[in-house]
Order: sequence, then C-alpha cells, then structure tokens
Amino acid sequence: MTQGATQLFSSGPETASFVASSGLLSAPWNLIADLNAETHPNENLFWKKLSIQSDLTIIAFETNQNRVPPDLLRSSDMMDNPFEFLCYKKIPCFSLNQAAMSLFNDHRQSLGQLKSEIDLQKPVIVTGHGVGGSVASLFTLWLIGKMVSSDKPMDSSYKPPLCVTFGSPLIGDKHLQEAISRSGIWNSCFLHVASHLDPLVSSFISNDSYRPFGTFLLCSDCGSTCSENPDSISRLLKEMSTQNQGPQIPGYGNIVERLSSKAICKDSDVPNIAQNLLRASLASQVQVLGFLKSDLSQNNLVKDLEREELLFTLNKRKLFIPHKKLDEMKTYMAQLEWYKKTCENRKSGYYDSYKNDRFPSDQDVVMLVKILNNYWKDMVEEGEKQPQKEGVFSRTRWLYAGTNYRRMVEPLDIAQYYKKGGRDYVNKGRSEHYKQLQMWQEEDKKAKPINRKNVQSRLTVDSCFWAHVEEALISLRKCKAAGSSVAEKEEAMKRLEEFEEYVYGLLRSYKVSPEIFLKESSYMRWWNDYFRLKGSSHGSQLANFMKNYAMYEKGEYDFSHE
Repeated sequence: MTQGATQLFSSGPETASFVASSGLLSAPWNLIADLNAETHPNENLFWKKLSIQSDLTIIAFETNQNRVPPDLLRSSDMMDNPFEFLCYKKIPCFSLNQAAMSLFNDHRQSLGQLKSEIDLQKPVIVTGHGVGGSVASLFTLWLIGKMVSSDKPMDSSYKPPLCVTFGSPLIGDKHLQEAISRSGIWNSCFLHVASHLDPLVSSFISNDSYRPFGTFLLCSDCGSTCSENPDSISRLLKEMSTQNQGPQIPGYGNIVERLSSKAICKDSDVPNIAQNLLRASLASQVQVLGFLKSDLSQNNLVKDLEREELLFTLNKRKLFIPHKKLDEMKTYMAQLEWYKKTCENRKSGYYDSYKNDRFPSDQDVVMLVKILNNYWKDMVEEGEKQPQKEGVFSRTRWLYAGTNYRRMVEPLDIAQYYKKGGRDYVNKGRSEHYKQLQMWQEEDKKAKPINRKNVQSRLTVDSCFWAHVEEALISLRKCKAAGSSVAEKEEAMKRLEEFEEYVYGLLRSYKVSPEIFLKESSYMRWWNDYFRLKGSSHGSQLANFMKNYAMYEKGEYDFSHE
C-alpha cells in the first residue's frame, strides 16, 4: 500500500456489537414472543401494538405461514400499488414476492386503519418473524410512503419508522433494492436479523431476481456481523444456504439474549494479513459467522467479499465526488469566463468564435466543455435519483452553479451542433441534463429579479437563445431561396416574425447579454439580412430598438414608451 493511501476497513462485527448492546433488538422480539403466546387459530396474519409510555410505539406482525413460494409480482401489474412513491423515471417498475404481497393486500383495509393510528412524529418500530417480517417490511414501506406524501418537508418533525425483522425471506428484486437505496433515509429504516442456520432467510437467494436491501445483521453461535452492501449480503446468504442442511429452526429469542450480552467470539486465528485491513476484517467476519470451510475456500470467500466491498465503496464515493469537485468546476468556469472576455475583445462573441474555430484558444475550450458536461451530467443523474423532497434540499446547494454552467456551456454545444449540420436543436439535439437543470431552475422560488444595471456581465437567460438564432438564419435562407415555394416562404416569414417577438421579449426584461450586438455575431448577421429583406419601412418594436441598442448595454434603454 502506498504511503498516504486510504485504507479501507469493514466494521461489520463492531457495528453488530453496537446494535446488540443498544437493546434495540430485545423490545421488538419480546413483543413477537408475546404475540406468539396468544392464540390466533383462524387468522393467517395477526399483529400487536405496544405503546411504551408516550415515547415509542412497537408493532409486531406474525403469520401462520411458515414459507412462501418465490413467485414475483410486478408493481405495474398491481391494481392499486401502495408503493407507487418508489417509482421514478429510471425505475418505473419493481417486483415483490407475490405471496407476501397477497397476504398484505388481504388485510389492506385493517392495515390501513392501523397506519392511520400511527403518529410518525414519535419513534415507531415495526417488527416481525419469518413471513411476518416480510409483512412488517411491506407495512414499513407503506409508512414511508405516508411520510413522503405528506405536505410536511423531509426535515420536519416526522421520524422515519424502523423495521426490525427476524429470520425473514427477501421480499423483492433488484429494482426494489435500487428504489429504496436511492434514499439513505429509506434504506436505513430496515434492519434484518438472520441466523446462519435459518433456511428461510436464504430460501430465495438462489433466485437471482431477489435482492436484499437495508442492513443485515448476520449471526451465528460465535458472533455476528453487519453489512449494508447488497452484493456482500447476497454472497454471504448464498454461503449460508449451502450450510443449511434440513429444516433447522433457530431460536431467535436465545440469539437476541446472547447478542445483547455481547457473547461475541474474538478468534485469534484470523489470517496474518494485517497489511490489508479490509481483508483482515472480512476474514474475521467469515470466522464469526462460523462457516465450515477449508482454508482455500475461506480465502476465496474473503476475496469475493473484498471485491464486493471495494466496488460498493467506490460506488458510494461516486455519489459524493461531484459535490467535492464543485470548486474545481468553478475554476473551469472561470477559464470559460476569461475565454468569453477574450472573444468579446475580438468583436465576435464567444459563441461565434467557438463555432468558427479560428484561434488556438477555441480548441483549448473543447476540453473544458467536455469536463464540465461530464460533471454536470453526473450531478443531474444523482439529483434525479433522489426522492423529490430530499432532492430539492440537495439541489438547492448547487443549483445556482448549475444554472451558470447551463447558460455558459450550452451555447457552445449548440455551436457544435449547427456546425455539424444539425437542425432543430431544442427538439432533436438538446441533452436531457440541460432540460432537467432548466426545469429545476424554473421551479426554484428563490430566483433573483433582473437588475439591468449589471447587464454587461450577464449571461443570456435562455441558454437555447443561439439555437433560435440558428433556426432564424435557416428560415431567412428559405425566404431568399429561389427554389422555395410561396407556402414555404410564408411559413419561414411567420417563423422570423415570431423570432422577432421572442428576442424583443427577452430584451424588454434585460435577459439577453449585450454580446449579441457585437459586429460579427450571428445575431447581427441575421438582423442585417432580415432588415434588408423587410425593407427600411419595417417598423416593428425590435426594429425601433435596434436603432438605439447601444443604450441597452448601459442599462439605460427605456422600453416604457413602446
């Protein structure tokens, strides 16, 4: 390992020890035990609610079903999907265990009454054993949906519920896991306790459609370990399934008691690989779980887990790198500002300079544009993954920078698009991340009013302005072309007049950068040709403005008389 490199470490056993010693497991399990002591001969699903003083509510679910088949039900096939809030553009659909969902739906009315009685401004624990834990997970998702659909913001007094399951099978596919994991809050609502001897926990793991979510506390006679990495959990569950021979039913009451008393084995025979803390800690976890394997097989398992942990860590870091690199992006934006100023000094404007590519500095900007585009595409992708309320909070931190980026860089992408012969950029060529940034900016209620006194340094508000200029130039050519029909010329003229109104509307609000009036700009080329086509008698509002546009740059043009 190179000096100064970050050393990874898996704290699974330590996290498990902390959870066990916190007493978090005892109260839920005790309520499950009380529920099982009652008789429910004619009910396939039953539950019990316990209020501990006024500070905590615990709800335990149990069922007479010992197993459920692995068949999955797509959310798009549900008549009334109670978890619709999980769906978004990139995950429009997910799948749930059909039997667990049927059990949930059979009692939807009664569960709805239970849900209405729960005060999410106070801590709530939802728990269940076996298939009852599957229903507990579904009910918890329903509570999260209640929290999300509320008018209250995410940082209100609402407290996310905690679901603690014991020996429960997986309930959904990878799309469900991805949908839940896009919110750190949602994913942290689930803690699944599983014994290495429990066949029900790993019963669906051979079906690659199933995927774990939340945190898993895996335990054996020797100790326990925690993980929130779905790939590592899947790998360990597969290992557990090979160890389980016969219908062994672990006693979770004894497991909870043992974990709570911190009876965790500290094996001194962990391989001597201290130079790799991650591998050493993973080897310790494998031994804690009591897997009976040869040295070679155990080393292979540790290597598999190490690979999964490294990938998991790298993917998590990707989520934060864009935020950490924002200052670096500001440096690149400053270089673009300098390029823009240099182009203005050449009287051509940075849009036309970049498009015409006459100077070495024009080529230098290409890499800046690529770097900035890659960064903001990643940022928008991560912002879209966030649930609506959390995403709004996250986006406000960088929305101002994103708006400046869009107004500065998109014109350069437009220049390349039309240079390559493209047409109708707005509808056919515009990147989705620009559309999303614009939509977020328009939704932002904190937009500052336009101050016309600093118009000289302003970027044009509509980042697609130059695309409209290019389309106006195309329409102008159609009007002048000898081969154009009368109908084509009339349609082209109509578009030119609409463009006139569009430009004047922006100017009235001081939303256009004065650089459009530079002598060699595409806009001035359009205006001069268009005015000649219309004739000197053309007296539109824009024509009157263009007689005194120099006043606009000073912020002194008076639009009130027009």
